[in-house]
Amino acid sequence: MKNKALKITGIIVLVIIALLIAIPFFLEGKISDIIKNKVNQNVNATFDFEDADLSFLASFPNAEVSLQGVTLINKAPFEGDTLFASKEVALKMGIGELFKGADDPIGIKSLIVDGAKLNITVDADENASYDVALDTGEDPAPEEDTSESSFMLDLQSYEISDARIVYDDRAAGMRFEISEMQHTGSGDLSLDKSELQTTTDGLVSFEMDSTNYLNKNKIQLDALIGIDLKENTYSFLKNEALINQLPLVFDGFVKLNDDETQEVDISFKTPSSDFKNFLAVIPEEYSKNIEDVKTTGDFVVEGKFNGIVDETHIPKFTININSNNASFKYPDLPKSVSNIHIDTKINNTTGIAADTYVDIDKLAFMIDQDKFNMTANVKELMGNTKVKAHIDGKMNLANVSKAYPVPADLNLKGLLTADINTAFDMASIEKEQYENTATKGTMSLDDFEYNSEDFANPIKLSAMAVTFNPKTVTLEKLNGTTGKTDFNAKGTIDNLLGYMFNDEKVKGNFDLNSNTFALNDFMVEETEESSKEKTEKPKANPEAPNAGEKIKIPSFLDVTINAAANTVLYDNLTLKDVKGTLRIKDETATLSNMTSSIFDGKMAFNGEVSTKQETPTFRMKLDMSQLQISETFKSLELFKSLAPIAQILQGKLNSDISLSGNLTDDLVPELMTLSGKILANIMTEKIDTERAPLLSALDSKLSFIDLNQLDLKDLKTKMSFENGLVSVEPFTINYKDIAINIGGNHTFDKKLDYKVTMDVPAKYLGGEVNKLLSQIGEDDLENLTIPVTAGIGGNYSSPNVTTDLTSGVKSLTGKLVEIQKQKLVNKGKDKVKDLIGDALGGNKSEKDSTKNQDAKEILGDLLGSKKKDSVPAKTDSITPKKEEDVAKEKAKDILGGLLGGKKKDKSN
Repeated sequence: MKNKALKITGIIVLVIIALLIAIPFFLEGKISDIIKNKVNQNVNATFDFEDADLSFLASFPNAEVSLQGVTLINKAPFEGDTLFASKEVALKMGIGELFKGADDPIGIKSLIVDGAKLNITVDADENASYDVALDTGEDPAPEEDTSESSFMLDLQSYEISDARIVYDDRAAGMRFEISEMQHTGSGDLSLDKSELQTTTDGLVSFEMDSTNYLNKNKIQLDALIGIDLKENTYSFLKNEALINQLPLVFDGFVKLNDDETQEVDISFKTPSSDFKNFLAVIPEEYSKNIEDVKTTGDFVVEGKFNGIVDETHIPKFTININSNNASFKYPDLPKSVSNIHIDTKINNTTGIAADTYVDIDKLAFMIDQDKFNMTANVKELMGNTKVKAHIDGKMNLANVSKAYPVPADLNLKGLLTADINTAFDMASIEKEQYENTATKGTMSLDDFEYNSEDFANPIKLSAMAVTFNPKTVTLEKLNGTTGKTDFNAKGTIDNLLGYMFNDEKVKGNFDLNSNTFALNDFMVEETEESSKEKTEKPKANPEAPNAGEKIKIPSFLDVTINAAANTVLYDNLTLKDVKGTLRIKDETATLSNMTSSIFDGKMAFNGEVSTKQETPTFRMKLDMSQLQISETFKSLELFKSLAPIAQILQGKLNSDISLSGNLTDDLVPELMTLSGKILANIMTEKIDTERAPLLSALDSKLSFIDLNQLDLKDLKTKMSFENGLVSVEPFTINYKDIAINIGGNHTFDKKLDYKVTMDVPAKYLGGEVNKLLSQIGEDDLENLTIPVTAGIGGNYSSPNVTTDLTSGVKSLTGKLVEIQKQKLVNKGKDKVKDLIGDALGGNKSEKDSTKNQDAKEILGDLLGSKKKDSVPAKTDSITPKKEEDVAKEKAKDILGGLLGGKKKDKSN
């Protein structure tokens, strides 16, 4: 019997286990539908999740429902915004809850939320994205029914991990964020009165009216909260918090009233008065480890919030921060900070947010014998903030890093002296009504030195003096150096308060003088992303200095600078006597009336350079006068590409250039993006053909021209360029009495496509041609020319030159025949008869007969006659074959002369 009972028990256990395994597969679909329907029926938003899992075994005798990829998406007026999202939401409930009907309430015992993101937005019209409850238009249910709902809170524990909560109130200009939040709570919330034990830690940021009060400050909170559900009261029973490293204890309560107001009564204070509490307020990355810091004196923070919170009121509060004759010294630093006095109050006595005020009655400290003092009063902190402050002191900046662990890259030196009074209100600053502000005083900085990774070299200021006036700040002097650069500046700043408190750009006018100004001294180290981009996209000039750096025009500047520099160094260029006006605004530097001496000439330029876009751009107009041609085309990469052959010229250059395009990160033009026009006037008398492969190749094809003797006086050219192609309008140069016309184009990578045409006088075509033409007479040769065409292709370093003399030879031959015919016609008919008679072999000797036969052949050729088959009787001494050979020899002599060949020896 016993064995039978055991078997039955075992079978029942197996069946139960099998059911616990199998039932979830049948119920998962039901659970998913119930949850989605319940939520979507009650919210003006779209609730969804990617997957749902149901398990009995993991939490038996409870069931566990796990939802993955949970989202709650807003509808209008926040259409498409994600109000809530989470990687996973896990609910634990009794198994019986799964079998309830769709309208029955479901009791949830525990909740786990992983990777939650809650984004709450209040727009300018005060619409709140969290207000997603549906308005049914019906009267509220009777009070006795309010306890009945779709979900019954029976929580015993909950956990929120890796959460991020953002509250962005655009109507109030306030933004609160807590990130990397871990929170747990445990207690029986099904009771009317219970206690909830919670732990919280995270990073808190808080911003109001563009002022950042907290920036990822670390907080920790261990709180025991008493919950009275009947009275809607939540009491802080035993609580301790850490803000950064500052400990606070607090107590009190928050009560939710039936009229949708809240009653607040909370007080807090530091548990001790040790001055380490002050260092603990400072973020840990700046204060470092304060455990071993030696301190004297006290530091106390205490405060109280109380009052009613509604749509127009906040709690009244007072916060006192006090310290008397305190000091601290870090063990690894040589100096201490002493005579610290702090007396500060933050108060609101009306419950109106705009009435919050701050009184800094005293803030003072010393390092060695250097003193710093400050007093300030800030009224209407949440409204039109009004500030009245005084600062005075003298501080050796080098001592700051010897007494306090400043960031490693903040290495300051110099003596700062200040005595300043200021009074202003934010409304006047926002409206740029600086006449309503009053700032007076002086500030000086001597022997200042600042090292930072943001600058290529240390910045050293030998002297700086500033005078504060009610409307402007006058820079009396600013003398300094960085790298090879020295500078001396003075001027005015019109909106220093606007820049400091209202995110305005610095507006001002300055005079800047320099003996040497090197642009490379102001290079900015490139970011990791831009390094990656540079790897993917090679520089146009990879051999340029500082290839791993880039220049950025500061975005916060809106200034005009009247500049004068004896020497300006840019890349490999040296500019002398630079003067002009520089206007900087919107990351764009506009140059006007700029003049400079360079390459023994003068240059004037106007234009702009902009680094506002990802790719820097420029546009420029240049007026160059009397520049050394060879130096200009050797040193400027742009000119090398525009006219590569010009670097072999010796002389002067006048030119007007307009061009635009992209720049590399170090502000060197990207050649393939350039477009523009050039008008150049070249004054030269000498060229170096040995350094120009193009001229050497052309010289070998045109043996009748010595290119070293080209006349290049007053050569004027026009060219335009775009997308890497330079088009040269046809221009003419002279060689003796030959006019040479040149036109075509080339690319920035020096691929050539040019055509050279010239009319060459026949006298330059060789001795044989001259001998033949001398039979006609010199007077007839004065205007006789032959057209010659040369095509230039290939690359500048290995050009391909072709010439075509065939058409020229044919033209010359035709002209010679026409001239000879005309000479014969001019001799008259009798002369022609005599010549014909002689040619036909009259009563002449055999020797004369041979000569006459030759004349006949030549005359027949010139007149276009055909050779007769018969031969005169008295030509027996010259056979027909020998006569033909003689005629061919004559033709070869003529043709050879035209083509520049050599006359063959008849004996061969």
